[in-house]
Amino acid sequence: MTTIRPARPSDAEDMTEVQNAIHRAGLRESPVDVASVRERYLELEHVVACTVAERDGLVVGFQSLTRAWPGNPYDVTVGWGIIGTHIHPDAARSGLGRRLFVTTLAAARATGLRHIDATIGADNPPALSYYAAMGFTPYRPAGDAIPHRLDVR
Repeated sequence: MTTIRPARPSDAEDMTEVQNAIHRAGLRESPVDVASVRERYLELEHVVACTVAERDGLVVGFQSLTRAWPGNPYDVTVGWGIIGTHIHPDAARSGLGRRLFVTTLAAARATGLRHIDATIGADNPPALSYYAAMGFTPYRPAGDAIPHRLDVR
């Protein structure tokens, strides 16, 4: 059974492994370390929500939502949401992303976000398909990454 719950500081190592498994599968440009996962997803002052999917005591996926800040590295409009979805390849296509998104969308609505950005690598078909299924559409010219937007209702 998989449980969807808020991320905890103690999840950082499992979250790191999820992202590194994605890297090893060729769907993420570079590996990460525990310190960067803590900084990006658990300690960032702009975090709206970070939710994990836990199966048999291990985090097998997570989704983060932050509020864009001035000078953010994604060039997302200040005040918009920035979403990131990370599912271990062994747990892919099992509905976890959809389950995580239910919680993330509720958090976006509760905090008054009107738009969410998902900037997706052009060479990541599974992510492009996932975000399209969640209702995201491209909204800016694309290069190596394709910015997608969801209008929160």
